[in-house]
Amino acid sequence: MRGLISMSFGVSEPFANSYIFDMTNFSSPIDIGRCSLRHRVVMAPMTRLRADENHAPLDMMREYYAQRASVSGTLLITEATFVSAKSRGRDENAPGIFTQQQVEAWRHVTDEVHSKGSFIFMQLWHVGRAARQHALDKAGLEMVSSSDIPISNEYPTPRPMTTEEIWECIASFASAARNGIDAGFDGVEIHAANGYLIDQFTQDTCNRRTDEWGSSIENRSRFCLEIAKAVSQEIGPDRTAIRLSPFSTFQGMRMQDPEPQFTHLISQLKHLGLAYLHLVEPRIAGNADRETDDKESLDFALDA
Repeated sequence: MRGLISMSFGVSEPFANSYIFDMTNFSSPIDIGRCSLRHRVVMAPMTRLRADENHAPLDMMREYYAQRASVSGTLLITEATFVSAKSRGRDENAPGIFTQQQVEAWRHVTDEVHSKGSFIFMQLWHVGRAARQHALDKAGLEMVSSSDIPISNEYPTPRPMTTEEIWECIASFASAARNGIDAGFDGVEIHAANGYLIDQFTQDTCNRRTDEWGSSIENRSRFCLEIAKAVSQEIGPDRTAIRLSPFSTFQGMRMQDPEPQFTHLISQLKHLGLAYLHLVEPRIAGNADRETDDKESLDFALDA
């Protein structure tokens, strides 16, 4: 992995023993994948819900990202974007990247960002059990996850995905990545954080499977790793990135001891030579701050 971005927003050389985003060098240039950035302040993904009923970005989205690309050499990461029709079930006006209409609409966004001399990665998303029932019903979809464990007693119980569905989902991330490149993106960021589907396979708060997709650190890492491999094989590892949130409690997450699980996962991702690893700091839980203790630190990731 060539860089590490942490919220908010540290970048490090490949697993050096210190973050390099600080007040002495945040304005220094750095290469991330194929992008030569003029500084190290990255725009993190934020859901804006500015797509139409077909999940195609509206013109206001083009304007939104263009404004944030106004300083040449800036890296932007888009809001979470559905990888397939089956990955939906949450926000009806969230964007997608699984139809030609969506690809063409996104191209207006990327063209505008590039005209400012900046760069943009697309975040790829499957919501899994974090779907909302009314949105699922409207789309004619089932709530699925790694296991039949709901987020809480207030949420519906998801159906465990079959092996065939798992491999279909992996392929959908690769297809979405290709569509993203066709839409003009400089790369993609796999959303494996914040309690969405990939995170639901990674963490034992949700994953209770006893097959090759669960029951051990290695097996729980498999889904994430297979997606990362499929995407990097489709578009190149230097255009592939990933986001993780080892300590977040958002949407029913936070293993009792996340470090062994995420140390293994990061150590395996490292072999792929991805553009960057985006880590959410322990103090962040989705869209809110949380209390942390001294033992919660991302330092372990630097030595993974």
